[in-house]
Amino acid sequence: MAPAKVTIPELQARKGKQKFTMLTAYDVPIARLVDDAGIDVILVGDSLGAVMLGYPGTAPVTMDEMIHHAKAVGRTAKRALLVGDMPFMSYQADTAEAIRNAGRHIKEAGMDCVKLEGTAKQAPIARAIVDAGIAVIGHIGLTLQTAASLGGVTVQGGTAETARRILDDALAMEAAGCWAVLMEAVPADLGALITHRLKVPTIGIGAGPACDGQVLLTHEMLGLFPGLGLPWGKCYVDAGAVMSQAIRQYADDIHSGVFPGPENSFPMDEQLLRELDG
Repeated sequence: MAPAKVTIPELQARKGKQKFTMLTAYDVPIARLVDDAGIDVILVGDSLGAVMLGYPGTAPVTMDEMIHHAKAVGRTAKRALLVGDMPFMSYQADTAEAIRNAGRHIKEAGMDCVKLEGTAKQAPIARAIVDAGIAVIGHIGLTLQTAASLGGVTVQGGTAETARRILDDALAMEAAGCWAVLMEAVPADLGALITHRLKVPTIGIGAGPACDGQVLLTHEMLGLFPGLGLPWGKCYVDAGAVMSQAIRQYADDIHSGVFPGPENSFPMDEQLLRELDG
C-alpha cells in the first residue's frame, strides 16, 4: 500500500508540535531516495543551476530548466509534498507572467506548491499567485538570486534595522497567504522570534533550531557537491568519495582484464560457434 501523501494542512497543524523535514531533489534517483526515506517535503530548488548545470549561482536558471527537472521529480516522488522554485525573473516583472509560471510548476511538473524569494515588496505577487489557487512558500533573509544587493552570501539581520526588515518581510509573506515562510541565513534568535510571531510554519536553513522545519541541499549533505559557499550546511556522509573509489576500481578492472568476467558475459552454443568459424 502506498504511503499517504503529505499535505499542507498536515504540516501547518504540526507547528509547535512536531518538526518536519525538507530536502532538495532534481532528478529521479535522488527523488526516489529522499521520498523513500520519509522526508516530508522535497524542494526542486533553483540551486540546481550550480548543483546540476554548472552555473556559478542560481540567477542564470530559466523557467524551462526548472520545469525540466521538476517533471522528473514529480513523476517519481509519491509521498512527499513537492515544491517548485520560481527562478530569477520568472515572477518579478509582471504579475500575470508570475501566475502563469507558477501554474507551469503545478500543471506541467506535478508540483504541489511553489517557492519565491523576496521581501515585503514581493508580497503582492505572492498574494496574486495564492489567489490564483496556487500554494506559495515565501523565502526571506538571504535570497541568493539577489545576493549581490545584500552584500554577498552572508548572514542577514545582524543589525536592528535589517532584523526589523526581515521580520516585516515574514509578516508580509504570511499576510499575503503564504502557507509557510523559509528563512535563510539569519541569526538563530531572530529565527526563533519570527517562528513565534508567525501563525504559519517556518522553514530554516541557517536560521537556528527553533524553526518548524529544516531544509538542506541533498547533494551537499551526501558529499556529492561542495556547496554554494554556505557555512550552515552539514555533510552526513561522503558518498562522493565512495563513488570516486568505485569509478577508479572499474577503470583498474578494465585495465587488468578482471572485468568483464564470465558472469558478465553471454555464452554461445559451441556447435554454432564452430559453424561460424568455418
